[in-house]
Amino acid sequence: MALSTRFTELSGVRHPIVLAPMGGSAGGALAAAVSRGGGLGMLGSGNGERGWLEREASIVAAGTDQPWGVGFLSWAADVGAVERALEYGPRAVMLSFGDPGPFADSVRHAGALLIIQVTDLDEARRAVDLGADVIVAQGTEAGGHGARRGRSTLPFVPVVVDLAAPVPVLAAGGIADGRGIAAVLALGAAGALLGTRFQATTEALVDPAIAEAVVEGRGHDTERSSVLDIVRGSRWPSKYTARTLGHPYLERWRGREAELAADPRAAQDYQDELARGAIPPLPVWAGEAVDLVTDRPSAADLVATLAAQAEDALNRAGRN
Repeated sequence: MALSTRFTELSGVRHPIVLAPMGGSAGGALAAAVSRGGGLGMLGSGNGERGWLEREASIVAAGTDQPWGVGFLSWAADVGAVERALEYGPRAVMLSFGDPGPFADSVRHAGALLIIQVTDLDEARRAVDLGADVIVAQGTEAGGHGARRGRSTLPFVPVVVDLAAPVPVLAAGGIADGRGIAAVLALGAAGALLGTRFQATTEALVDPAIAEAVVEGRGHDTERSSVLDIVRGSRWPSKYTARTLGHPYLERWRGREAELAADPRAAQDYQDELARGAIPPLPVWAGEAVDLVTDRPSAADLVATLAAQAEDALNRAGRN
C-alpha cells in the first residue's frame, strides 16, 4: 500500500514525512538527505541570519534534485530573509510561531507552498484565512518550542483537520517512528513532521554530545519551561515555552521564572558556568517520544524505515 496523500501529491515527495525545520540543527546536509530519502527536507533558518541561510541553502540545493523547503520563525525573521531563501528555489516555506501574514505574499508570488504551523485554533483559523497550502498542527509533546497552554497531538490534530478541510494538515509532536505516522494518518492528517528523531542522524548539525543525549533520553525526563529562554536572554514570546531534557538551571529555577527574570546576576552566572564547562553548552531540545530514538542512522535511510514502519502499522491495523 503506497502512502500517497494530498500532501505528497501537492509537494511532489514520495512519503508523507517532513523534517521539522529545527533552528540550527536542520542544516543543508540533513535537509538534502531527507529529500533524497523521499521526504520533504526543511532547513531550520530560524531568524533568517543571512550567512547561515546562504551557506546551508547552497548545500541543500546542490545536494538533492528532490523537493525541499525552509522554515522561519514568524516572530523573528524579516521579509528580506524569506525572499532571499526563495531565490534558491525551495518547494515550500514554513512559518511558525507568530503572525505569518507579512510573509505570505512573497511565498505565493514565488510559487512555493505556504506551510503554516499552528499551536491553537486561533492560529489555525488565521492560517486558513491567509490561504495556507499546508497547515502543521503541533501538539505539546513536541520538542523545542511550542504553546505554553496547548493541546496534545492526539486530540488537536483531528480538530484542525476538520477546521482546515480541504487544506492538508501535517501532525507534529510526539512522533518518532512509523507507528506514530500511521496513527496521525488515521486521524485524518496528510503526513507527519518529525524533529527529535532527525536530531539523532548522521547529517544533523548538532554536537555529538547532543545526539547522544537524545539517544539516551527518556520522555519522562523532558520538561516544557521558559527558564532556559529567560536565562539565555532569548527573545521568544512568552506564549511559547520549550520542551527540553533536564538541565541544572531547570532544577535551580523551576517555578521561580519571575524571580529569575528580575535577577540581574542570573544571566551572568549562567554565562560564567558555561565558560567553566559546568553546564551543557546548549539545551537539548527533545520531545516526549524521545524514548523511541535509539540509534543514529543516515537521514535518507531513516525516511525509508519510517515509511515502511508506517505502511506495516496500517496494514496490521486493517487486519485487526
